[in-house]
Amino acid sequence: MSRTLRLTGALALAATLGACDSSSGPNDQGSQVSLAVATRAAGIAPVGMQASGGPVEYNDGTNTLIITQVQMVVKEIELKRSEYPSQCDSTASDDNCEELESGPYLLDLPLSAGATSVVTVDVVPGTYDEFEFKIHKPEDDDSNAAFLAAHPDFEGVSIRVTGTWNGAAFTFESDLDAEQEQDLVPPLVVTDVGTADFTLFIDIGTWFRDGSAMLIDPSSANKGGANEGTVKDNIENSFESFEDEDHDGDDDHGED
Repeated sequence: MSRTLRLTGALALAATLGACDSSSGPNDQGSQVSLAVATRAAGIAPVGMQASGGPVEYNDGTNTLIITQVQMVVKEIELKRSEYPSQCDSTASDDNCEELESGPYLLDLPLSAGATSVVTVDVVPGTYDEFEFKIHKPEDDDSNAAFLAAHPDFEGVSIRVTGTWNGAAFTFESDLDAEQEQDLVPPLVVTDVGTADFTLFIDIGTWFRDGSAMLIDPSSANKGGANEGTVKDNIENSFESFEDEDHDGDDDHGED
């Protein structure tokens, strides 16, 4: 089966980077960073999950959850240079971070194994130790006008998941607004020439689980549902960023 990834929005089209640090001039030395997204590592198929791309299946022995699509709205994707102690702050005039994209953008997350490239951009050579982005709930204001004109059904929605629960179709929607700050350990080193690759890993297999790892009906986690808080917490805890030069969706410096 061929692998399919739909990246809705300008993330897939970006070719240049706007550096937040006003002291850094244009980069003409070929230094680049490539960001990829993965939801599972290449060649790893946990019990109850299909090995091929496309819908993924989870089974806890009692319930069967099949996920067919995961969409997420993100914005203000930035890398922080390790020589500066402050966090990334898009409103600060002396912000010393590299802005990969400002957003908001709608990402259709890959369900196939391995990492799929999202964007490659020019950066200032250096050492980067933190990756930051925001899960964003678009609201009807000027800053989201263009996005909502293209995606009107995402007003007030930051995450949408579709699939089946024990054979019955479901749609899960969340209004989660959360800033994610991911440490890069070891830091990502960008040399004068070449591309440094890193991956944002999103463990969607943990989203619809309770404290005992049993599956949760996604419909019960919609707004006002009994499991809304549990699933929101699970989503916020499901992100990890790491160097991934071979784009296999696994940390280059971690253990198998």
